[in-house]
Amino acid sequence: MITIKYFGSLKEQVGKTSEHIPFTGVKTVQDVWLTVQPDGLRKGVLMAVNQSYAHVDDAVADGDEVAFFPPVTGG
Repeated sequence: MITIKYFGSLKEQVGKTSEHIPFTGVKTVQDVWLTVQPDGLRKGVLMAVNQSYAHVDDAVADGDEVAFFPPVTGG
């Protein structure tokens, strides 16, 4: 089981703050996103696995927590 957390505008886009998906067939952070949002990952979205920043091709394991954050802007 993988726990997915959404932050900022992404939680409004998906309509929830978190969810769980089975680990079956999920190998990377991108696989996690495509399982719940088949339209693909927006440019600039930040990701974390177990509270450490990650990249789309980073591996995930059963029991991991994967978080998605909207692009950060500043001035």
